[in-house]
Amino acid sequence: MKRRGFFGGLTAGGVAGAVGGQWSVAQEPAAKPASEPVAEVAPGPLTVKSPAALMAPRADGLEVVWAVSGLCTGRVEWQLADGTGGGLAGSDAFGFVPQGEEVLRVRLEGLPPGASGRLRTLTTPHGGAMETGEWREFKTLNPAAAETVFAVWNDTHEAASTIQALHAATPHVDFLLWNGDTCNNWVTRAMLEPTLLHPGGCDITSGRPLFITMGNHDVRGPWAWRTEEMLATPSGRPFWAFRSGPVAAVCLHTGEDKPDDHPSFGGRVAFDALRREQAEWLARIITAPEIRDAPHRLVFCHIPLRWKDEKRPDYVNGGSDSYSARSRDAWHESLVKWGVQAVISGHTHQPAWLAAAEGFPYAQLTGGGPQLKSATWLEGRADAGGLALTLRGMDGKTLHDIKLPRLV
Repeated sequence: MKRRGFFGGLTAGGVAGAVGGQWSVAQEPAAKPASEPVAEVAPGPLTVKSPAALMAPRADGLEVVWAVSGLCTGRVEWQLADGTGGGLAGSDAFGFVPQGEEVLRVRLEGLPPGASGRLRTLTTPHGGAMETGEWREFKTLNPAAAETVFAVWNDTHEAASTIQALHAATPHVDFLLWNGDTCNNWVTRAMLEPTLLHPGGCDITSGRPLFITMGNHDVRGPWAWRTEEMLATPSGRPFWAFRSGPVAAVCLHTGEDKPDDHPSFGGRVAFDALRREQAEWLARIITAPEIRDAPHRLVFCHIPLRWKDEKRPDYVNGGSDSYSARSRDAWHESLVKWGVQAVISGHTHQPAWLAAAEGFPYAQLTGGGPQLKSATWLEGRADAGGLALTLRGMDGKTLHDIKLPRLV
């Protein structure tokens, strides 16, 4: 079976402002009248509004996403470090060169597992000259590697100082997983690009190719539906599985922390159907050899599947889920069958480790929060000796240091 089938700085004039590795937030361009034809966009200099975010790493490539301020086309030039390959990526599923007025996305594929290289963006404004981005390094995932190192953030909620501290503390890793609640509520369209593509003014994917799982706050507000335009995932859906060295990971979307028909959602969500779809997919994906036979098995999802106090919330009077009973009911049987060792989540804004117990043979780890005093980052390191999960606060203190044995 093909893997894709189931795994799912810049040149002058193109810089929105970069100082010390941080990017300023460019102003949202004025909205055009609905009657104005796109073809009549006036030519002019283009401002590239974000660093090129390296997202959705895979064994055969990744996706490059960057923000722009006007109609343009985008391509990505790439070279492998060993000199065995290189080229220009720049076509979409319908035969067009990738183009857009606000965001450009280019998918690199067909690369070797564990390949290192460099890439740069080529951005051409409507009626203008091409602008060339600076070279930046990349690396594809390697399912056969003897070890892997990764990091996890969550619940940053647009807190710039917290994101900057996380960015400073987190080393280069095989992948960074931002485990939900990047925002509070998408109340304006202008929030999306700075929050997701250069959060806190930082180039967070430099040396850390990025996965983003969806949290309950990420799906709130009238503009939440636009997030999929700039959030690349390996599968093109908000759930996927991948292998990095000895670790197989399943990423799931736990939806909201209240029922779909809750009046606060304004009829905009349908997560019960999405949970059922994920349940059917999960039952299949855990039989894929690279996932089924991995020495370590993890789930990443924003809302925990277990919690210390599992009382039923009073939704009518402001209650909400501290853990996702709806998700657990849908996925528990498959997770047990697969032999998942731990579920890594956020949502609660407090660090906690719930060891495996009778009826729940998988552990639950939580952490993170928007304030510096509650923020955490998780380092995962798997090798021949097992999997170490180390949760640290922003003061450098170790909050949890967990060792999980290899399953095979």
